[in-house]
Amino acid sequence: MYRVWVSLMFTLGLVGGALANSTIVVGGKKFTEQQLVAELTTQLLRANGYRVDKRPDLGSSILRAAQENGQVDVYWEYTGTALIVHNKVNEKLDAEAAYNKVSALDAQKGITWLNPSGANNTYALAMRKEQADKDGIASISDLARNIGDGKLYTFASNAEFFSRSDGLRPLQQTYGFEFGRKNVIRMDGGLTYQALRDSQTNVALVMSTDGRLSAFGFVALKDDKGFFPSYALTPVIRTEVLKANPKVGRLLNALSSTLDDATIAALNARIEVGRESIENVSREFLQQRQLFQMN
Repeated sequence: MYRVWVSLMFTLGLVGGALANSTIVVGGKKFTEQQLVAELTTQLLRANGYRVDKRPDLGSSILRAAQENGQVDVYWEYTGTALIVHNKVNEKLDAEAAYNKVSALDAQKGITWLNPSGANNTYALAMRKEQADKDGIASISDLARNIGDGKLYTFASNAEFFSRSDGLRPLQQTYGFEFGRKNVIRMDGGLTYQALRDSQTNVALVMSTDGRLSAFGFVALKDDKGFFPSYALTPVIRTEVLKANPKVGRLLNALSSTLDDATIAALNARIEVGRESIENVSREFLQQRQLFQMN
Protein backbone atom coordinates (compact mmCIF):
# COMPACT_ATOMS: atom_id res chain seq x y z
CA MET A 1 0.00 0.00 0.00
CA TYR A 2 2.86 2.39 0.85
CA ARG A 3 4.46 1.79 -2.54
CA VAL A 4 1.16 2.44 -4.32
CA TRP A 5 0.65 5.74 -2.48
CA VAL A 6 4.22 6.91 -3.07
CA SER A 7 3.83 6.02 -6.75
CA LEU A 8 0.60 8.01 -6.90
CA MET A 9 2.25 11.04 -5.34
CA PHE A 10 5.11 10.94 -7.83
CA THR A 11 2.66 10.44 -10.72
CA LEU A 12 0.79 13.58 -9.70
CA GLY A 13 3.88 15.49 -8.64
CA LEU A 14 2.02 16.83 -5.63
CA VAL A 15 2.43 17.04 -1.89
CA GLY A 16 -0.71 18.90 -0.93
CA GLY A 17 -3.87 20.61 -2.13
CA ALA A 18 -5.22 24.15 -2.11
CA LEU A 19 -5.25 24.62 1.65
CA ALA A 20 -1.57 23.73 2.04
CA ASN A 21 -0.13 25.93 -0.70
CA SER A 22 -3.00 28.28 -1.70
CA THR A 23 -3.03 26.75 -5.17
CA ILE A 24 -6.10 25.08 -6.67
CA VAL A 25 -5.13 21.71 -8.14
CA VAL A 26 -7.32 20.93 -11.16
CA GLY A 27 -7.41 17.37 -12.48
CA GLY A 28 -8.67 15.74 -15.65
CA LYS A 29 -8.95 12.38 -17.38
CA LYS A 30 -7.29 11.10 -20.54
CA PHE A 31 -9.68 12.16 -23.29
CA THR A 32 -10.66 15.31 -25.15
CA GLU A 33 -13.77 16.31 -23.23
CA GLN A 34 -11.96 15.99 -19.90
CA GLN A 35 -8.95 17.91 -21.18
CA LEU A 36 -11.35 20.60 -22.35
CA VAL A 37 -13.19 21.06 -19.04
CA ALA A 38 -9.89 20.99 -17.14
CA GLU A 39 -8.59 23.80 -19.35
CA LEU A 40 -11.86 25.77 -19.07
CA THR A 41 -11.62 25.47 -15.28
CA THR A 42 -7.96 26.45 -15.24
CA GLN A 43 -8.43 29.57 -17.38
CA LEU A 44 -11.55 30.63 -15.48
CA LEU A 45 -9.91 30.34 -12.07
CA ARG A 46 -6.70 32.05 -13.18
CA ALA A 47 -8.70 34.92 -14.65
CA ASN A 48 -10.26 35.36 -11.21
CA GLY A 49 -6.98 35.55 -9.36
CA TYR A 50 -6.36 31.94 -8.35
CA ARG A 51 -3.13 30.10 -8.81
CA VAL A 52 -3.82 26.82 -10.56
CA ASP A 53 -1.81 23.64 -10.96
CA LYS A 54 -3.45 21.68 -13.80
CA ARG A 55 -3.00 17.90 -13.82
CA PRO A 56 -4.75 16.48 -16.91
CA ASP A 57 -4.40 13.03 -18.48
CA LEU A 58 -4.90 11.00 -15.30
CA GLY A 59 -6.57 7.61 -15.22
CA SER A 60 -10.09 7.68 -13.79
CA SER A 61 -9.28 5.58 -10.71
CA ILE A 62 -6.05 7.48 -10.00
CA LEU A 63 -7.84 10.80 -10.31
CA ARG A 64 -10.60 9.79 -7.93
CA ALA A 65 -8.10 8.41 -5.40
CA ALA A 66 -6.09 11.61 -5.66
CA GLN A 67 -9.11 13.72 -4.81
CA GLU A 68 -10.12 11.51 -1.90
CA ASN A 69 -6.57 11.78 -0.55
CA GLY A 70 -6.34 15.57 -0.98
CA GLN A 71 -3.94 15.62 -3.92
CA VAL A 72 -6.43 16.99 -6.46
CA ASP A 73 -8.90 19.67 -5.42
CA VAL A 74 -11.36 19.82 -8.28
CA TYR A 75 -12.21 17.98 -11.48
CA TRP A 76 -15.30 17.16 -13.57
CA GLU A 77 -16.88 13.78 -12.96
CA TYR A 78 -19.83 11.91 -14.46
CA THR A 79 -22.71 10.90 -12.21
CA GLY A 80 -22.89 7.39 -13.68
CA THR A 81 -19.17 6.80 -13.16
CA ALA A 82 -19.31 7.98 -9.56
CA LEU A 83 -22.42 5.95 -8.88
CA ILE A 84 -21.35 2.64 -10.42
CA VAL A 85 -17.55 2.65 -10.33
CA HIS A 86 -16.62 4.73 -7.29
CA ASN A 87 -19.59 3.98 -5.01
CA LYS A 88 -20.56 0.50 -6.30
CA VAL A 89 -24.26 1.36 -6.61
CA ASN A 90 -25.93 -0.77 -9.27
CA GLU A 91 -29.59 0.15 -8.85
CA LYS A 92 -31.26 1.88 -11.79
CA LEU A 93 -31.74 5.58 -11.03
CA ASP A 94 -32.95 8.48 -13.14
CA ALA A 95 -30.73 11.54 -13.65
CA GLU A 96 -31.95 13.47 -10.61
CA ALA A 97 -31.86 10.47 -8.29
CA ALA A 98 -28.37 9.53 -9.49
CA TYR A 99 -27.08 13.04 -8.77
CA ASN A 100 -28.69 13.11 -5.33
CA LYS A 101 -27.31 9.66 -4.49
CA VAL A 102 -23.68 10.39 -5.41
CA SER A 103 -23.88 13.81 -3.75
CA ALA A 104 -24.94 12.22 -0.47
CA LEU A 105 -22.43 9.36 -0.64
CA ASP A 106 -19.49 11.57 -1.59
CA ALA A 107 -20.34 14.18 1.04
CA GLN A 108 -19.33 11.53 3.58
CA LYS A 109 -15.91 11.39 1.90
CA GLY A 110 -15.32 15.14 1.96
CA ILE A 111 -16.31 15.72 -1.67
CA THR A 112 -18.97 18.21 -2.78
CA TRP A 113 -20.86 17.88 -6.04
CA LEU A 114 -21.59 21.30 -7.49
CA ASN A 115 -24.39 22.00 -9.99
CA PRO A 116 -24.61 19.44 -12.80
CA SER A 117 -24.29 20.66 -16.36
CA GLY A 118 -26.78 19.84 -19.07
CA ALA A 119 -24.21 17.62 -20.78
CA ASN A 120 -24.91 13.91 -20.41
CA ASN A 121 -21.95 12.01 -21.84
CA THR A 122 -23.40 8.54 -21.66
CA TYR A 123 -22.61 5.50 -23.78
CA ALA A 124 -24.55 5.10 -27.02
CA LEU A 125 -24.70 2.75 -29.98
CA ALA A 126 -24.16 4.54 -33.28
CA MET A 127 -24.60 3.70 -36.95
CA ARG A 128 -23.86 5.51 -40.19
CA LYS A 129 -26.99 7.50 -40.92
CA GLU A 130 -27.43 6.10 -44.41
CA GLN A 131 -27.40 2.51 -43.16
CA ALA A 132 -29.66 3.27 -40.19
CA ASP A 133 -32.18 4.95 -42.52
CA LYS A 134 -31.94 2.12 -45.04
CA ASP A 135 -32.55 -0.53 -42.38
CA GLY A 136 -35.27 1.43 -40.58
CA ILE A 137 -33.29 1.71 -37.33
CA ALA A 138 -33.78 4.64 -34.97
CA SER A 139 -33.54 2.85 -31.61
CA ILE A 140 -31.76 -0.08 -30.01
CA SER A 141 -35.08 -1.94 -30.08
CA ASP A 142 -35.16 -1.49 -33.86
CA LEU A 143 -31.65 -2.94 -34.06
CA ALA A 144 -32.68 -5.86 -31.84
CA ARG A 145 -35.70 -6.55 -34.04
CA ASN A 146 -33.57 -6.65 -37.20
CA ILE A 147 -31.07 -9.01 -35.58
CA GLY A 148 -33.96 -11.18 -34.41
CA ASP A 149 -35.16 -11.31 -38.03
CA GLY A 150 -31.79 -12.74 -39.06
CA LYS A 151 -29.87 -9.67 -40.21
CA LEU A 152 -26.20 -9.65 -39.14
CA TYR A 153 -24.48 -6.58 -37.75
CA THR A 154 -20.88 -6.24 -36.59
CA PHE A 155 -20.24 -4.21 -33.44
CA ALA A 156 -17.06 -2.27 -32.56
CA SER A 157 -16.60 -1.98 -28.80
CA ASN A 158 -13.85 -1.03 -26.41
CA ALA A 159 -12.59 -3.86 -24.21
CA GLU A 160 -14.02 -2.37 -21.01
CA PHE A 161 -17.62 -2.21 -22.25
CA PHE A 162 -17.31 -5.70 -23.71
CA SER A 163 -16.43 -7.22 -20.34
CA ARG A 164 -17.91 -4.99 -17.63
CA SER A 165 -20.86 -6.19 -15.57
CA ASP A 166 -23.03 -3.29 -16.74
CA GLY A 167 -21.81 -3.47 -20.35
CA LEU A 168 -22.54 -5.45 -23.48
CA ARG A 169 -23.95 -8.64 -21.97
CA PRO A 170 -26.68 -6.97 -19.85
CA LEU A 171 -27.42 -4.55 -22.70
CA GLN A 172 -28.15 -7.50 -24.97
CA GLN A 173 -30.20 -9.18 -22.23
CA THR A 174 -32.26 -6.01 -21.70
CA TYR A 175 -33.07 -5.68 -25.39
CA GLY A 176 -33.30 -9.40 -26.15
CA PHE A 177 -30.71 -9.79 -28.88
CA GLU A 178 -27.13 -10.91 -29.37
CA PHE A 179 -24.55 -9.72 -31.87
CA GLY A 180 -22.73 -13.05 -31.59
CA ARG A 181 -19.15 -13.25 -30.35
CA LYS A 182 -17.62 -13.45 -33.83
CA ASN A 183 -19.43 -10.22 -34.79
CA VAL A 184 -18.00 -8.17 -31.89
CA ILE A 185 -14.73 -6.40 -32.64
CA ARG A 186 -12.80 -5.17 -29.61
CA MET A 187 -10.54 -2.15 -30.04
CA ASP A 188 -9.41 1.07 -28.41
CA GLY A 189 -12.37 3.34 -27.73
CA GLY A 190 -11.12 6.09 -30.01
CA LEU A 191 -10.84 3.71 -32.95
CA THR A 192 -14.50 2.71 -32.95
CA TYR A 193 -15.40 5.99 -34.67
CA GLN A 194 -12.90 5.44 -37.46
CA ALA A 195 -14.00 1.84 -37.91
CA LEU A 196 -17.62 2.93 -38.30
CA ARG A 197 -16.77 5.80 -40.62
CA ASP A 198 -14.71 3.48 -42.83
CA SER A 199 -17.49 0.84 -42.93
CA GLN A 200 -15.36 -1.70 -41.09
CA THR A 201 -18.28 -2.22 -38.72
CA ASN A 202 -22.03 -1.63 -38.81
CA VAL A 203 -22.52 -0.47 -35.21
CA ALA A 204 -20.07 1.16 -32.82
CA LEU A 205 -19.92 2.05 -29.14
CA VAL A 206 -19.59 5.83 -28.83
CA MET A 207 -19.97 8.59 -26.26
CA SER A 208 -23.06 10.70 -26.80
CA THR A 209 -21.33 14.10 -26.64
CA ASP A 210 -18.41 13.20 -28.91
CA GLY A 211 -18.02 15.77 -31.67
CA ARG A 212 -17.31 13.11 -34.27
CA LEU A 213 -20.91 11.84 -34.27
CA SER A 214 -22.24 14.73 -36.34
CA ALA A 215 -18.96 15.37 -38.16
CA PHE A 216 -18.85 11.80 -39.47
CA GLY A 217 -22.56 11.54 -40.24
CA PHE A 218 -23.43 9.09 -37.47
CA VAL A 219 -26.74 8.67 -35.69
CA ALA A 220 -26.92 7.60 -32.05
CA LEU A 221 -29.63 4.98 -31.57
CA LYS A 222 -32.29 5.88 -29.02
CA ASP A 223 -31.91 3.95 -25.77
CA ASP A 224 -35.67 3.43 -25.62
CA LYS A 225 -35.52 1.05 -22.63
CA GLY A 226 -33.30 3.36 -20.59
CA PHE A 227 -30.43 0.92 -20.18
CA PHE A 228 -27.60 3.43 -19.96
CA PRO A 229 -27.45 5.48 -16.75
CA SER A 230 -27.15 9.25 -16.67
CA TYR A 231 -23.58 10.52 -16.97
CA ALA A 232 -24.14 14.19 -16.17
CA LEU A 233 -20.86 16.13 -16.40
CA THR A 234 -20.45 17.86 -13.05
CA PRO A 235 -17.67 19.74 -11.21
CA VAL A 236 -16.68 18.02 -7.96
CA ILE A 237 -14.54 19.71 -5.34
CA ARG A 238 -13.04 18.82 -1.99
CA THR A 239 -15.39 20.22 0.63
CA GLU A 240 -12.69 21.85 2.74
CA VAL A 241 -11.31 23.61 -0.34
CA LEU A 242 -14.78 24.89 -1.23
CA LYS A 243 -15.29 26.22 2.30
CA ALA A 244 -11.95 28.04 2.13
CA ASN A 245 -12.64 29.33 -1.40
CA PRO A 246 -16.43 29.74 -1.81
CA LYS A 247 -16.04 31.85 -4.94
CA VAL A 248 -14.60 28.82 -6.73
CA GLY A 249 -17.95 27.12 -6.31
CA ARG A 250 -19.81 30.10 -7.78
CA LEU A 251 -17.43 30.25 -10.74
CA LEU A 252 -17.75 26.55 -11.50
CA ASN A 253 -21.53 26.61 -11.16
CA ALA A 254 -21.64 29.46 -13.66
CA LEU A 255 -19.46 27.50 -16.08
CA SER A 256 -21.54 24.37 -15.58
CA SER A 257 -24.72 26.27 -16.47
CA THR A 258 -23.33 27.05 -19.96
CA LEU A 259 -22.70 23.42 -20.94
CA ASP A 260 -25.24 21.10 -22.55
CA ASP A 261 -25.02 18.22 -25.01
CA ALA A 262 -24.96 20.37 -28.16
CA THR A 263 -22.47 22.86 -26.72
CA ILE A 264 -19.96 20.31 -25.44
CA ALA A 265 -20.26 18.26 -28.64
CA ALA A 266 -19.52 21.36 -30.75
CA LEU A 267 -16.49 22.23 -28.61
CA ASN A 268 -15.25 18.63 -28.78
CA ALA A 269 -15.64 18.68 -32.58
CA ARG A 270 -13.55 21.83 -32.92
CA ILE A 271 -10.73 20.02 -31.13
CA GLU A 272 -11.10 16.47 -32.49
CA VAL A 273 -12.16 17.23 -36.05
CA GLY A 274 -11.10 20.84 -36.59
CA ARG A 275 -7.75 20.29 -34.87
CA GLU A 276 -7.99 23.56 -32.94
CA SER A 277 -6.02 23.83 -29.73
CA ILE A 278 -7.81 23.16 -26.46
CA GLU A 279 -6.38 26.40 -25.07
CA ASN A 280 -7.81 28.57 -27.87
CA VAL A 281 -11.20 26.84 -27.90
CA SER A 282 -11.47 27.29 -24.13
CA ARG A 283 -10.42 30.95 -24.20
CA GLU A 284 -12.88 31.85 -26.96
CA PHE A 285 -15.74 30.05 -25.23
CA LEU A 286 -15.15 31.77 -21.89
CA GLN A 287 -14.92 35.14 -23.62
CA GLN A 288 -18.10 34.57 -25.62
CA ARG A 289 -20.01 33.58 -22.49
CA GLN A 290 -18.51 36.55 -20.62
CA LEU A 291 -17.32 34.29 -17.82
CA PHE A 292 -13.98 36.10 -17.52
CA GLN A 293 -15.88 39.19 -16.31
CA MET A 294 -17.49 37.53 -13.30
CA ASN A 295 -17.15 39.06 -9.83
